[in-house]
Amino acid sequence: MTCRLQKRIAESGLMSRRAAEEAIRAGRVTVNGHQAVLGESCSDTDSVLVDGRPIPAAEDKQYYMLNKPRGYVCSLHDEKGRRSVRELLPKSAGRLYPVGRLDIMSEGLLLMTNDGELTLRLTHPSGQVLKTYRTTVGSGDLAVNFEKCLSRLHRPFVLDDTEVCAKSVEVISRSDDTAVLDITVGEGRNREIRRMCEMAGLQVLRLVRIAEGPLLLGRLPTGAVRRLTEEEISSLMKEQRE
Repeated sequence: MTCRLQKRIAESGLMSRRAAEEAIRAGRVTVNGHQAVLGESCSDTDSVLVDGRPIPAAEDKQYYMLNKPRGYVCSLHDEKGRRSVRELLPKSAGRLYPVGRLDIMSEGLLLMTNDGELTLRLTHPSGQVLKTYRTTVGSGDLAVNFEKCLSRLHRPFVLDDTEVCAKSVEVISRSDDTAVLDITVGEGRNREIRRMCEMAGLQVLRLVRIAEGPLLLGRLPTGAVRRLTEEEISSLMKEQRE
């Protein structure tokens, strides 16, 4: 069976598909002794080396949901020595990668997997996988300006030279100085919710991702991890095809 070289490397669990593409471009990959080129295909019997070492045999696919706490980074190796989400996974899970990112102060649903193909499809901007964030916001003038700020959140923003817009904004609760909103977006740009709220005149006090595509965080405790059910995995596969 043949497939794209970067796909085979990703399926080995050695690195993500994007990282594999970068390694191929950098000349770090060989196939049967010749330097690989991006777009090349290979079979299961071909000898694939990265940095002169054979890639591992393809791993069994694993899918976990983590309720990420504050104070943890999504990087597997952090140069600043901060706590990594990797520490929260069971050792039996092997090497898993986060699907997308949550910044260090954000919490909630984080999908972890060694399925590089699925990761690419779910994180690519063209996929428009919906993500919902339960967002606690505040403002010194919230009682007076709330409706104005809320109206602004419903309109487009320009982030990184690209126009983005919330798919929906739902008010869950409100007091004189804080409000809880469920904000759903499709692209998931870097710190998108925080930046949108700031531009709307709101300060984000807490940010929790509660849904991603068909997955719901539900009552999974903070810091806890669980395997996805077969039904959830099937739903994700359907999401990636759509």
